Amino acid sequence: MKLNLIFTVAFCLLFSSFTPVSAQESLTETDYTRAVSFLWQNVNNKKAFNLNVSANWFADSTGFWYTVQDKTTKNYMKIDFATLKAEMWFDSKKLAELLEKELNEEVKATDLPIRELEYISKNELKFKAKNKNFKLDVGKYVLNLNEEKQEERNPMERKSPDGKWIAFTKDYNLFLKSTTSGEVRQLSHSGVKNYEYASYYGWDDIIEGENGERPAHFNVSWSPDSKWIATNICDLRSANKMYLLNWSIDSLYRPKLLSYYRGSPGDTNMVYMIPVLFDVENGREIRPDLPRNTHINQVSTRWSETGETLFADYATRGFQNQYVLTLDMKTLQMQTLIHEQSNTNIDNFFYVVLEKMGKILFASERSGWRQLYLLDMNSKAVTHLAPDNYYVNDIQHIDEKTGTIYFTASGKEQGVNPYQQYLYSVSLRTNKIQLLTPENVNHDISFSPDGKYFTDNQSTAQQPTTTVLRESATGNIVTELAKADISALQAMNWAAPHIFTVTARDGKTEIFGALWKPSNFDPDKKYPIIDNSYTGPHTQMFPRNFARVLSINNQALAELGFVVMMVDGLGSSGRSKAFHDVSYKNMGLSLTDHVLAIQQLAAKYAWIDAERVGIFGHSAGGYDAGHALLQFPDFYKVGVASSGDHDHRMEKAWWPEMYMGWPVDSAYHKQSNVTMAANLKGKLLLVHGGIDENVNPSATFKLAENLVRADKQFDLLILPSQRHGYTGKFADYFTKKRWNYFVEHLLGKKPIWEFSLEEKP
Repeated sequence: MKLNLIFTVAFCLLFSSFTPVSAQESLTETDYTRAVSFLWQNVNNKKAFNLNVSANWFADSTGFWYTVQDKTTKNYMKIDFATLKAEMWFDSKKLAELLEKELNEEVKATDLPIRELEYISKNELKFKAKNKNFKLDVGKYVLNLNEEKQEERNPMERKSPDGKWIAFTKDYNLFLKSTTSGEVRQLSHSGVKNYEYASYYGWDDIIEGENGERPAHFNVSWSPDSKWIATNICDLRSANKMYLLNWSIDSLYRPKLLSYYRGSPGDTNMVYMIPVLFDVENGREIRPDLPRNTHINQVSTRWSETGETLFADYATRGFQNQYVLTLDMKTLQMQTLIHEQSNTNIDNFFYVVLEKMGKILFASERSGWRQLYLLDMNSKAVTHLAPDNYYVNDIQHIDEKTGTIYFTASGKEQGVNPYQQYLYSVSLRTNKIQLLTPENVNHDISFSPDGKYFTDNQSTAQQPTTTVLRESATGNIVTELAKADISALQAMNWAAPHIFTVTARDGKTEIFGALWKPSNFDPDKKYPIIDNSYTGPHTQMFPRNFARVLSINNQALAELGFVVMMVDGLGSSGRSKAFHDVSYKNMGLSLTDHVLAIQQLAAKYAWIDAERVGIFGHSAGGYDAGHALLQFPDFYKVGVASSGDHDHRMEKAWWPEMYMGWPVDSAYHKQSNVTMAANLKGKLLLVHGGIDENVNPSATFKLAENLVRADKQFDLLILPSQRHGYTGKFADYFTKKRWNYFVEHLLGKKPIWEFSLEEKP
C-alpha cells in the first residue's frame, strides 16, 4: 500500500514536470479567426476607410481628384481650384454600365476595375481597364477606346534636348547617331566587357550561371544645351560576387546558380564608377577631376539650367565626408562649394540648387540637429535657416519667386510627441519661420504642382485620420476632404495602442513607444510581451500616423494572447545627432533600451509578464531578434529572426560602413550574432529567403553552423524561392509559422495550423 502510494506520487510529479505538447491547453479556432480579422489585408478598405487620402494633382494645376470610401461605395471626387468645392468627378454607376458593355462582363460600381486614371481636361479623363485603354467624356458619358499610341522610349538610348542626336552604346562604347542624316559617331574607344561606358550598377543585377551576362544598362545625362554628355564608366573588372542557389524551379532537378556583384564592408574589390564627360561637337572624352569611387559612394551629377555648369556630389568611403562641387564647362575648372565632415557619419544628405537666386539649399547636422542651410554661390556665405532644436524630415515645396521654403520637421513644438511632423515655411529673405499646421497631430503633406495648396492627412497613433485641403501661404483650412471610418473595428472592441514613455539607458532621455493589447484584454491577467524590433539606425519604429498602427499587424498577433511592443531607443533616427550617434559602431547594444523599457513597463503594469519576453524582426530587425537571445539570453526567451544580417561583415558594404564604421575593426566581430552563438538559451527560429540578394542568406547559414557547433537547439526555415521580402503563399506561411512559434514557446499553448489568413465573408 505504501509502495503504491510512493509510486503514484512519483508518477504525478514526473508527469507535471514534463507535459507533452498534446496535453497543453490549445488555442481555439475562434482565437485564430479573431487574429486573422485584424490583419491589414482584412482591415484596409474593409473595416477601416479613408486612412490616407491621396491627392492626384491635375497637370494643369486647376485641381485634383481623390477617392473616398465606405462599406458600400467608392466615390471618385474632384476639387476645382476655381470653386474650391468637392464634387463627384464622375458617376460610378454610369461608368460601370458603360464598362459592362465594352468588357462584356459584370462590373460593380463599388469596385470599378480601373487603374492609371488620369485627368485630361474638365470634361475628359482616361484610364485602363482589363488591359484596354479608354477615354471618358464626363459631360456626355461617352466611353471610347483610346487609340492614342504613346511613343515608346528605348531605355538603351537617349535623344539630345535639341533632337539632333541619339546616344547609344555598342560593344561597351558610347556612340551618337544623327536623327537627320543617320551618321554614326563613336565617342569612346576603350570600352570592353566589365569596363563599360554609359552603364551603371543595378542593385539586383542577377547573373545566371558562373559566366552569365549581367543585365544591360544605359545611362547618360545630356546638358540642356546639347553640347555635353555626362556619364560613367562602370568598372567591374575586380568586383567580388555573392552567390545564391535557386532550388525552387519545378522543371529543374538541380539548383540554378545565381550571382551578383556585391561588396562587403571593407572590400576593395568592388564595382567602381568613373565619371566621364564628352564634348559632343569635338568628340572629346574628358576625365574631370572627380574620384573613381565604389558604387556605394559614387559621384552623382546634375546640370545647371543652361548647361554651363555641372554640379557633382559624393561621399568618401565611411561616409564621414560629403562634397558638393561645380565644374565650369567653359574652363573645366572645379570648385568645392560644400564640404560636410563628421566624426561618426553623414546620413541622408541632400541639396537643391536654386539657380535663379544663386543659392544652394542643403541639409546638415553641423548644429547637432538635421536642419537647413543656404549657401550663396558667389560669396560662399552660409546661412543657418530657422535655427532651433528640431529635426527636418523633408523639403515639400520651394517657391523661388517669393524665396519661401516649405518643409516638414519633428520635435520643434514643445510638449508634443517628438515624432509627430508638422509643416513649416521659412522665408529666405527674413529667415523667419511659420508653423502652417498647428494641430497637435502628425501631418502627412502633399503639395500641388504650383505650390498654392496642399493636402494634410492629420492623425496620431490613437486618433483616426482627417484629410483637409489647406492654403500654402497661410496654412488656413479650405475644406475637409474625408474622415476615416473605423466603426467596424470599434464594433469588434478594437482599441488604439497604448502610448508610453520610459527612460533610456543614460538615465535621463525620454524614449517613446506603443503597446498593442488584445481586444479581449483582461487587466487581471498576465500577458507575455513581444518586442517588434527594428533598430536599424536609419529609421524609427514609433507609429506616428494612424494608418501605420493598423498596417503593421501588431494587433493581429496580440489577439492570440500577447502584448506587442514597439519602441525607439537611443541610436535610432529622427531626433538629435547625439541621440542618433549612440548606435554608431555600437548597434549590438541598441536593444538595451528595449530591455529597460519592458522592465519599466512591467513595474508599472501588473498585466505585463517580464518573465515571458519574445522578439521578432526582419532584416536589421532579424539581426535584433537573433541578437536579443544572444546578448540578453536570460531576458528574451523566444525569438523569430527573418532575413537577418547576423554578421555585418557579410552584409552589403554601404549599410554597415555607414553605421558600424570603416575601416572594418573589432566592433564588427564583437557584435556579430555568429560569434555569440554559444550564448543561446531560449527558443530561436531563423528564417531566410533562399534567393535573397539584398541580405544574402549566408550569414543565417553561418549562424546556424555555429549554433550546431555550440550544441544549441534552434529551428531553421528556408523559403527557397523567396527574396528579401516574402510574397503570396510564402508570406502567409511565414506569418502562420511566426504566430505559432510564439503561441507554443512563449504562451505555452498548443497551436493550430489548419486556418486561413483570408477572412471568410
